[in-house]
Amino acid sequence: MRQKNILAPTLRTVGEAETISHQLLLRGGFIRQLAAGIYTYLPLGYRVLHKVEEIVREEMDKIGAQELLMPILHPSELWKESGRWEIYGPDLFTMRDRHDRTFAIGPTHEEVITDLLRGEINTYKKLPLILYQIQTKFRDEKRPRSGLLRGREFLMKDAYSFHADRDSLDEAYKKMYQAYIRIFTRIGLNFRAVEADSGSMGGKGTHEFMALADAGEDTIVICETCDYSANVEMAEVVGDQKSAEQVAVDPMEKVDTPQKRTIEEVSQFLDVPVSRLVKSMIFMVDQEPVLVMVRGDHEVNDVKVKNFLNGVVCELADEETVKGIAGVPVGFVGPVGLKKRIKILADQAVMQLNEMVTGANEIDKHLLHVQAGRDFEADVIGDFRNIEEGDICPRCGGVISLRRGIEIGQVFKLGTRYSDVMNARFLDANGKEQPFIMGCYGIGVSRAVSSIVEQNHDDNGIVWPVSIAPYTVHLIAVNMKNKEQAETAEALYAELQTAGYEVLFDDRKERAGVKFKDADLFGIPVRITVGSKAGDGLVELKLRRSGKAQDVPVEHVIGELPNWIRQADEK
Repeated sequence: MRQKNILAPTLRTVGEAETISHQLLLRGGFIRQLAAGIYTYLPLGYRVLHKVEEIVREEMDKIGAQELLMPILHPSELWKESGRWEIYGPDLFTMRDRHDRTFAIGPTHEEVITDLLRGEINTYKKLPLILYQIQTKFRDEKRPRSGLLRGREFLMKDAYSFHADRDSLDEAYKKMYQAYIRIFTRIGLNFRAVEADSGSMGGKGTHEFMALADAGEDTIVICETCDYSANVEMAEVVGDQKSAEQVAVDPMEKVDTPQKRTIEEVSQFLDVPVSRLVKSMIFMVDQEPVLVMVRGDHEVNDVKVKNFLNGVVCELADEETVKGIAGVPVGFVGPVGLKKRIKILADQAVMQLNEMVTGANEIDKHLLHVQAGRDFEADVIGDFRNIEEGDICPRCGGVISLRRGIEIGQVFKLGTRYSDVMNARFLDANGKEQPFIMGCYGIGVSRAVSSIVEQNHDDNGIVWPVSIAPYTVHLIAVNMKNKEQAETAEALYAELQTAGYEVLFDDRKERAGVKFKDADLFGIPVRITVGSKAGDGLVELKLRRSGKAQDVPVEHVIGELPNWIRQADEK
């Protein structure tokens, strides 16, 4: 491709783009924003996107998955049938047709694929079955940001498997898990597969694939000793769930804490360590209130609370609900003397305190010397907090560290979450109706592109891995007005094309500095520069990543190039 003809408008600066991937994809002329969270892929960007797609497609086909394409418009009745119409809520784009029928604009396709299979497959003899598509999805993100990392329109690979038994699901899950490892390795990502929560997808058993990057919105838990890794929402905290041995302490005492509501304010006012204070927070789990207690220096993990109670939605109670249960605003709630009796979940670290400071369920008052068992009873003692840096690994006893990550893929064991409610059934070997056992497997294709840039760049621009670079070779004629350079470059361009290389030929009549600046922004792995030594029959080969450069006789370029490409991803 001749660069003078390509639509690749580079920018020296960009406005409000915060993440490095957003900045560089804009500056390099890979994408342009149409509206918040909605982007056009320009030719270079689309070539990268397409290469990621093809790698995904190859690995899906290897494990026997079949590609199809499902509609973007979904009748609302399907989502109401599955129960997710309300769960997705405002994140769901919706529309009405001329007959006033309501549709969802697809964010994911569990409902559609389940509806398809319940009408087409009626016997175990046609199972197992894995189907996938690569398609644009739509989610009305409240705060679309970070370019392709959190958009309202994005490209996704979603796959669905259908099985007659759990063993078959487990086998497909393992195949997909390994396929994802191959995909993310091939596209050049540094990633970890972590234990995760299934969220609104439903089902039990899931892993997220996280690209390690400072721009990530998720916190990943990693053991420094073993291969344990998990999303912070799911990471198990090791601790003794037994209550501390009760020894005589002073009687519970109510004290004034005027206008002191936060843990830090109360700690300073009473001169008590934060670790001896207890947060008592009221959550609504599927509209049922529950009091969760954690140490003042810990944070409640609402996912653990939700999963322990087998809930679907877990969120902090509003001010009115808190007052109705405790009789006071947030900040003065405690387990002793609640106005309304509700279930109390105490984190195991709380129960290791022989005495504690809690809210008194009275405005501007707290309780000192509170003792579990004597002054209140916890209904459940368990792991209800976030794991923290330096905690003990639940697998090997090593030290836990926290990293930032970008979710690029997730695999779910859905079980019968959708087939039960949507009455999707087949006849087993005994002629008895059974619900399909399902799996679901997603990859954020466009998000993976941004994740690659987050991990592969320098101060001058993007450094694409060979496997997904828009072109493999960037041929630059320093001065097209110079006859020797122009003729050498043209001949080399034709020779490279004949040899089957993907080559971008900068044949523009621009200054050398402009050409090299743009080349750095584009990040193509191997650069061939035809410059002042063309008259001596020499051109320069240079690797974008390592900076290695060497003058090579022009007639040796084709023979040397495979070795340079093999080195292109080396640091």
